[in-house]
Amino acid sequence: MTRTALVNGASRGIGAAICESLASAGWSVVGASRSGVVPDGVQGFEIDLADIEFLPAKLGEQIERFGPFDCLVANAGVTYDMLLMRNDIAEMQRVINVNLTSALVAAREVLKNMIKNRWGRIIFMGSVVGQSGSGGQVVYSATKSALIGATRSLAREVGSRGVTVNLIAPGFIDTEMTASLTQTQREGVVSLTPLARVGEPSDVASMVRFLVSDEAGFVTGAVLPVDGGLGMGN
Repeated sequence: MTRTALVNGASRGIGAAICESLASAGWSVVGASRSGVVPDGVQGFEIDLADIEFLPAKLGEQIERFGPFDCLVANAGVTYDMLLMRNDIAEMQRVINVNLTSALVAAREVLKNMIKNRWGRIIFMGSVVGQSGSGGQVVYSATKSALIGATRSLAREVGSRGVTVNLIAPGFIDTEMTASLTQTQREGVVSLTPLARVGEPSDVASMVRFLVSDEAGFVTGAVLPVDGGLGMGN
């Protein structure tokens, strides 16, 4: 039986790597992105995850189109790096909508069929700063912290129905989101990482591939770091 996964934020970086990894493992993969762009071999659709008002209806349309999803990887994320006292309210809300609210709405929509089928995998994408904090990233880190509480609470809600819920907390991964950092900033992060290197999107995708497998059937409510040891002690 071929299972179907929905991956948000699928156009590039970690999301694209997750799509490719799951597809190579035999999953039918549907990618969602603001641009509608997805990797080759993956079905996709365009969606603005900041548009919370219309998100349930849009996701409902895709469930009708592709059939029920057995897995959700809520990977989409945006950042708005600035001191809190200088934050624009509209930009703050956009980060909250994309990083947190859209993930919870997507989980709500896909859970109906998972519970009916008594099998499912939900994976939220957190961050090392969700536990350690980071100056200039108050709103971003707040959304990632909130996802930890959501992961553990939802795991308790749906575990008896055969649905696992976990969170991956990446560290410094080489993506477009981190490309804006200066060489000095990059070297500073690497110097704090015990494995002394920047992570690759494939490092995160490998963890996703494990969590959706039957071998991870007894893993739920977990916060799993993929950070080279950067967040140890948090």
